Amino acid sequence: MPIFASIDEKDVTRAIVGGFLRQFEEYAESDVIIIGGGPSGLMAGRDLARDGLKVLIVERNNYIGGGFWIGGYLMNKVTLRSPADEVLTELGVPYEEAKPGLLVADGPHACSKLIAAACDAGAKFANMTIFDDVVLREGNRVAGAVVNWTPVVSLPREITCVDPIALEAKVLIDATGHDACVAKKLESRGLVETIGFGAMWVERSEDLLVEHTGKLVDGLIVSGMAVSTVYGLPRMGPTFGGMLLSGIRAAEAAKDELARVSALLGPVAVG
Repeated sequence: MPIFASIDEKDVTRAIVGGFLRQFEEYAESDVIIIGGGPSGLMAGRDLARDGLKVLIVERNNYIGGGFWIGGYLMNKVTLRSPADEVLTELGVPYEEAKPGLLVADGPHACSKLIAAACDAGAKFANMTIFDDVVLREGNRVAGAVVNWTPVVSLPREITCVDPIALEAKVLIDATGHDACVAKKLESRGLVETIGFGAMWVERSEDLLVEHTGKLVDGLIVSGMAVSTVYGLPRMGPTFGGMLLSGIRAAEAAKDELARVSALLGPVAVG
């Protein structure tokens, strides 16, 4: 006696294609597009979507979470410094105290909880999608992202150009880690200057990271290690409290920018 419903291969294909295309068409225009699905991008996405905003997270890999899965040196324990324990508690992530103020958690558990929180809040994802360029409007305001399939960059050079497509957004968040892809693209156009991240200094790095998280130019917020690359801040290695708190601060900055943009483009519902 069969256990599962009677479904043909064509039904599976139609369900996948139809679901994907409906979502992709809907999110061709979003309130906020986040480039990079690591911990800061996920945290920002969760907070923004939880406030009822339309949020799309673009990730170049076939998985979400960045280095949050594996911690440091391919060992899947992640460390966080207080007050990041408040975020872990909110997400329901178990942790231990390695020493006062230093917490250790299982990377897969922490990462999966954060991904689930972003999904539960209503954020949507475009995996295997690579950032290619920005959409610019009057006054060089960032108004979206130009994207393509990640595998396109691996095609042989003799294959003809595969044109990207554009996704519009009122605000963009660069959460692409050390690469700072969005900021670097603006730099290549002579619109900003980046310094490059500095050597490791755990004690100072995370405070500076959160402090500098925010608006870079009209329509663009920088979050996570992209902030360090833009402003020349020290790196912090495999400790992730700064990433989470930077994501929270990026969401706040994005809501401030949405409120400003609403004066130009019409009302935006910001929770």
